[in-house]
Amino acid sequence: MQQLDQNSFESLFRSEYKGLCFFAQMYVKDSEAAREIVQDAFLGLWEKRETIDTSRNIRSYLTTGIRNKCLNYLRDNKKFHTNLLEIENLPANEEQFDSIDSDHLTEQELHTSIQTAINELPEKCREVFLLSRNENLKYREISEKLGISVKTVEAQMSKALQYLRTRLAGYLKIMILLILCLKQ
Repeated sequence: MQQLDQNSFESLFRSEYKGLCFFAQMYVKDSEAAREIVQDAFLGLWEKRETIDTSRNIRSYLTTGIRNKCLNYLRDNKKFHTNLLEIENLPANEEQFDSIDSDHLTEQELHTSIQTAINELPEKCREVFLLSRNENLKYREISEKLGISVKTVEAQMSKALQYLRTRLAGYLKIMILLILCLKQ
């Protein structure tokens, strides 16, 4: 088991801090609290660096810890309606469901967050993802167009999807509702 040293910790902090703050803010809706939660998670990681297996995905470890800290923050600060932990980001009463502006803003926010997350992908990863999703190219076609192997295309797509899944985790319920509403 390889331990987390100071250089790899600093590198991890620099590369993940901003995205994890955004992730936390989707839960707590307070940028200051989100930053505190993320910093606390990194502090906990540093304190446990000798027992953490770095061959495993440390980002997943951080994301899970941050999510739990956010839920604890919400519980402890009572800044939520009791049902909001189950139905995240949804209006508290039925009258608000009728608000077209609210739905439009949520959809706009989701679209903006998706675009931001895609733009945060590394260049090659983003290029492969956009060719697949926007131009509907098959992996083989992408590999030919970019002069890379199909395996590289698969790896880049997997990396992109994993990042987007983690980065947009807080919007999962909204996306499901939007899909269900669009089908009706």
